[in-house]
Amino acid sequence: MRVKKQEKYDAILDAAFKVIEEKSFENTSISDIVKRANVAQGTFYLYFKSKSDLVPAIAEELLTKTYDMVIKHVNDSMSFNQKLETIIDVTFNITERYKEVIVLCYSGLAYGHSFEKWEEMYTPYYNWMEKQLKLAQERNEIAQETKIQFNVQVIINMIEQTAERTYLFNSTTGMDSVDHLKQELFNFIKRALI
Repeated sequence: MRVKKQEKYDAILDAAFKVIEEKSFENTSISDIVKRANVAQGTFYLYFKSKSDLVPAIAEELLTKTYDMVIKHVNDSMSFNQKLETIIDVTFNITERYKEVIVLCYSGLAYGHSFEKWEEMYTPYYNWMEKQLKLAQERNEIAQETKIQFNVQVIINMIEQTAERTYLFNSTTGMDSVDHLKQELFNFIKRALI
């Protein structure tokens, strides 16, 4: 029974992503979403009170996609430099792919959803990054005096904010290409940790 409920919930979220990307949030109706999800309109209301209530779920799903993609492409045998490059690449790719949805998430979270919830959603990603930094410290890839807990959030936030500025605001901040910007970001973070 739970599997079927999860499948319907996932179908609604997947449909919402697709329809919002095509039409924008304002032009998307619940009817559009349920039609794409192939579920009854009443099913939507079992999970969400309104279209606006989709926003936190979409934000959490987007973060889950990013985190899952990062851990899929990173393994413990990689150097910290390789891991950092991969995290930057994945974050930029996800941000470019879902930029319309990211704009929606920011607006939705700003209007009535707590930042505590936002931080709670990040906890698995922060915990994973903390392990990566500790491993890098054990391998002498980063400075022993690095304040790991502080740097976890700084690194993730810096990468995300740079990707968002690039794709949401069409700003490469004076760089001649996105690849050059990503390399500068990598260099900046790496210098801060050695």
